[in-house]
Amino acid sequence: MNMGFAQGLVLAVAALRVAELALARHNQRRLLARGGRERGAGHYPLVVALHVAWLAALFLAIPPDRPPVWAALAGFTLLQAARLWIIVSLGEYWTTRIITVPGAALIRRGPYRWLRHPNYLVVAAEIALLPLVFGAWPIALTFSLANALVLAWRIRVENAALAQRRPL
Repeated sequence: MNMGFAQGLVLAVAALRVAELALARHNQRRLLARGGRERGAGHYPLVVALHVAWLAALFLAIPPDRPPVWAALAGFTLLQAARLWIIVSLGEYWTTRIITVPGAALIRRGPYRWLRHPNYLVVAAEIALLPLVFGAWPIALTFSLANALVLAWRIRVENAALAQRRPL
């Protein structure tokens, strides 16, 4: 396979996600050791499959010589900054799974001052925008719709899990 800018960018995004998974696993272990409980584990494989399929589709379907739309790439880069802000704001509570520690306060700093689920907003924007960096609107549309279905399920589970916690 011929590698172009698109494939390099997808590999960079995948590497970031692998690093995030390592942080998430570290935080997960700590939360579970403090009495945390995972909720909605049944849908987690769908989340993983969706993200892996999205990255694979981008890697394989975008022609290596396709130039990026620089404004869309700038927008995607800003989303990475927002993702980092979210991770830092949640600190030890940031995971890729839904884990809640009984009695722990809800985080209300960073973007959580204004939004209940800013991470899901960023993820939805990323799934739509990265394909559009290369004009791959069918990938953007297909995976955005699939993500909306998975997120609707996940947000219901997460809201139920967090319902008993108090704001910080």
